[in-house]
Amino acid sequence: MKRKMGIGSWLLLLLTFILVLSGCQSVTPPSTTEPPVSENVPPGSSEESPPSNETGSTPRNETLYVNGLQWGAPTNFNLLSGNPAFPINYGNSRELVYETLFMINQLNGDLEPLLGTKYEWIDDMTLQIELNPDAKWSDSTPFTADDVVYTYKLGEKYDINWSNFWTYISDITAEGPQTVNIALSSDNPNKLAILDSIELIPMLPKHIWEEVERSANDDLSTIRKEVNENPIGTGPYKMHFYNDQKITIVRDDNYWGQKLFGKLPAPKYITHVIYKDNAAGDLAFKSGQVDVSQQFIPQVWKMWEGGAPIKTYVQEAPYYVPGSMPSIFFNMSKEGLDNPDVRRAIAMAIDYDKISELAISGYSAKIEPSLTLNTAAEAKYVDQDAIKDLQWTKDVDAANALLDSIGAEKGKDGIRVLNGTRLGPFEIQCPYGWSDWNAALEIVAQSAKAIGIEIRTQFPEAPVWTNNLQTGKFDIIMNTPAGGVSPSQPWSRARTIMYSKDVAPLGEMAFWNWGRYQNDRADEIIEEIPSVSDEGQLKSLYTELTKIWLTDIPSIPLMYRPWVFDTVNESVWKGFPTEGDGSNIPPQIAMDGAGIRTLYQIHN
Repeated sequence: MKRKMGIGSWLLLLLTFILVLSGCQSVTPPSTTEPPVSENVPPGSSEESPPSNETGSTPRNETLYVNGLQWGAPTNFNLLSGNPAFPINYGNSRELVYETLFMINQLNGDLEPLLGTKYEWIDDMTLQIELNPDAKWSDSTPFTADDVVYTYKLGEKYDINWSNFWTYISDITAEGPQTVNIALSSDNPNKLAILDSIELIPMLPKHIWEEVERSANDDLSTIRKEVNENPIGTGPYKMHFYNDQKITIVRDDNYWGQKLFGKLPAPKYITHVIYKDNAAGDLAFKSGQVDVSQQFIPQVWKMWEGGAPIKTYVQEAPYYVPGSMPSIFFNMSKEGLDNPDVRRAIAMAIDYDKISELAISGYSAKIEPSLTLNTAAEAKYVDQDAIKDLQWTKDVDAANALLDSIGAEKGKDGIRVLNGTRLGPFEIQCPYGWSDWNAALEIVAQSAKAIGIEIRTQFPEAPVWTNNLQTGKFDIIMNTPAGGVSPSQPWSRARTIMYSKDVAPLGEMAFWNWGRYQNDRADEIIEEIPSVSDEGQLKSLYTELTKIWLTDIPSIPLMYRPWVFDTVNESVWKGFPTEGDGSNIPPQIAMDGAGIRTLYQIHN
């Protein structure tokens, strides 16, 4: 039995996930290396593989093509491997083969029924989940509470993607075939984390994986070698064909969810072609070879010039629903930057519109500084009127006046000196090759110059940047604080930015609060929020916490970035959801969370 993971490990995993999904815009995603093309069949292939023919070709009008989720040839479809291929990726395309208990809806933050029909806190320490009695695995075995308990306990037994949740769980038990109880840890109760788990952990069949464990003698390294080329899931699709160039899944016409959704998904097949880079994927998308693109497309509006049937969920700028806020963090021990007025002046000098336009093709809405995104799912937690006086906007004159008022005088070179400390040069960092972030930091440096603060950009390789981030070896550094769609937002973002307890000192590894910000009241609020269910009390706490952040400014959001780039081409499939269409289907790439409902709405 492994020991439970600490909160630092949870945040390290979360950071890795954030970087993969929302970090950068470089032409070839930096998180993967494309292996050489091979004519060999994939590792682990056998007579049980069910390709329809040697190329895996399928009728175009029955096939939904997607891109942007798989880079490089697939090596396995094993959730326990740590790096499974599409459509088994942990954290996206979750509902195609392996389903979660509930589906997160990005638009409002609601958890919608799937394998689970309802959940409730039956006391302060116990979440009870009722399961859908119709649910079954693709081999017709019933899905039961034993499968849920087994899946969760794999995370207690091994170091895998969802082990982090055992920081907050003391036990999980089956209370009959369709009821599960999750008991909170008395040492570290966190209701928000448990709600995250019920929409994030894909359920695995006990009757299949117990045999895999037994064959591997419960050795995780051996279990990870299992290719799992024909996954048994509860979802509407099964594996059909894969090679080094593409992966295709086929609809399970015996899918149990027909009763839940009212029918089967429209596409009989879903195929992910493995393109060598963004440019190749974009070209295929524009020509109608791809229907749903999860890639950064510069100036996406040019795609539909001339009448091409291409669209985004939001029909006008910023085109995408925000899902994260890449930000800069200050080293709170750095002389000059340790002054909140200096940090506020920098915040007021930054040209956010220019960052949006040049760094991310205008996909960021106007910055309205807060710990929450300006979305229906998050903005409801903060009294917007109460924080207005503390929010900043770009105002170079006011920034200069503020620095003048605290005695920061300009030297002959135009750089200010405050209490004997020259305000620069300060180094500002993000990884080399992350072109949108690189461009954003160049604009920050230019903006600071206008108020007499010298900032120089520094773009180390990603591993160096990661080490600098965690050890505090920086003046100013860029990262995304806990982005994504989750029941724990905006708490997890606030915690990542502000929580100081158990944070390692400078020089040692810290996995949150990289600038080592410290505020006792902020810590108290962050600890209190997960146990509060009263909406009024929650709003009061989040508002107070946001005021502290707006006053102390340990970080500055530079842009709002989509969690996924959901862009569609309706040459073949029509009826994708758009903002205001009344469907309440979120832009979650037609397969993640409640976005799976898209597959039941589209048509030829």
